[in-house]
Amino acid sequence: MRCCAPAQSARSARLFGTGPPMTDITIRHSETHDVDAIRQIAAHPAVYMNTLQQPFPSLEKWRKRLDNVREHGVSLVAEIDGTVVGHLGLHPEPNPRRRHAAALGMMVDAARHGRGIGGRLLAAAIDLAENWLNITRLELTVFTDNRAAIALYEKHGFRIEGESPDYALRDGVHASVYHMARLKARP
Repeated sequence: MRCCAPAQSARSARLFGTGPPMTDITIRHSETHDVDAIRQIAAHPAVYMNTLQQPFPSLEKWRKRLDNVREHGVSLVAEIDGTVVGHLGLHPEPNPRRRHAAALGMMVDAARHGRGIGGRLLAAAIDLAENWLNITRLELTVFTDNRAAIALYEKHGFRIEGESPDYALRDGVHASVYHMARLKARP
């Protein structure tokens, strides 16, 4: 996700991948062979600046991280023509009193921001959580200046529940986040 929607121009389209929505996106569970592609997505400044990831992620770190997510949660990837272009991790709460809740984190290839990949990942995760995993509350944090991500989350039913000032160090400055959640609609 990028911080802010850049002015539409040929240059910004090249830099940020803005363009028409993609329709040939496949969503699937991640596999061990996806780890380097996921690491490369996370290594792009436009991605790690808007997540809690650090620059220069190691392959070993991501291998361990994905193994942990797959063991205790769900790890989905978005793929176009055999290339991984996005990742979403769904992390169910281990506390018995919070088993109805899960945290999620998502990132999309910087060259393909704004083209529907995040929305497809999010829709798949919501369906999986609510209809197959009995998760009725999805939670996330998002930097307060990440307007594109906030709009996407709101489009998918997430609401801002609070704000934490100076939550995380980002490029030498403490940045604030919103805490957002989506509750499954009750019949």
